[in-house]
Amino acid sequence: MSILLFGATGQVGTELMRTLLPHGGVVPLTRNDVDLTDPVAIRHAIDAHAPTIIVNAAAYTAVDKAESEPELALAINRHAVAEMAKAAKSTGALLIHFSTDYVFDGEGDQAYAPDAPAAPQGVYGRTKLEGEQAILKSGCDYLIFRTSWVFASHGHNFVKTMLRLGQEKSQLRVVADQVGAPTSAELISDVTSLAIGSYRAGQLITGIYHLTAGGETSWHGFASFVLKHAKELGLSLSLDPDGIEPIPTSEFPTPARRPANSRLSCETLERALNVQMPDWRLHAARAVEQLMQLEKGKG
Repeated sequence: MSILLFGATGQVGTELMRTLLPHGGVVPLTRNDVDLTDPVAIRHAIDAHAPTIIVNAAAYTAVDKAESEPELALAINRHAVAEMAKAAKSTGALLIHFSTDYVFDGEGDQAYAPDAPAAPQGVYGRTKLEGEQAILKSGCDYLIFRTSWVFASHGHNFVKTMLRLGQEKSQLRVVADQVGAPTSAELISDVTSLAIGSYRAGQLITGIYHLTAGGETSWHGFASFVLKHAKELGLSLSLDPDGIEPIPTSEFPTPARRPANSRLSCETLERALNVQMPDWRLHAARAVEQLMQLEKGKG
């Protein structure tokens, strides 16, 4: 079995390179290999490698910038995905795709089920939803995993930003009225590997699933945990982690609206795979530890 991986150097793609290997040969593709705004290039790559599984870990994820670059976001998040789905249908390949909590409006305080009505509030969420819809319309075999608040010990993410700011700033203000589950790229890739095995065994059916860590917190709670753990491990900070100021979203305006409620219910996927998603703190702590080890290695 061969696997074609788009977005191989991103946060999730990097981890998938590790977890996909037991399932067969993995061909990694980066933005330098394939221009995702070019449908012909996408189809050529798929035809050239004839994979049995196509994994799309690539996306336009600049949430605020998408508001001023809607055509580029649409090209990558919808049109490129539609081309992958069309190719998967014609070749009989399974398409695995990653989506987002931004397809919902973020209202209420209950976790969204996979079949909850979608109502994206910005360009990023809308284009990601249109990518999902293109997959469904194609008729291909697919697994769509919606996730949230992705982080890793590599790439650009909230954990790395907080560690940097914790060493640079004497004061820090972080939004406290947006709630979700910080989810590591490591967890996403591990569960994706389990899902492939379950799918091949006929235990997991094609569909949309939610894949996040267990538990929930706010961005303020996330920041506080990261810096407290780093301090416990000996990182010298310029601020007191207990002194991070919680602020409402209204005091941190951004071009794109963020969901206040990013809770996603993973019950369907947990039942199908017979697993329980670990609490978000487990992988957040591990990411902090890995990043600090990397910094020590540089020294």
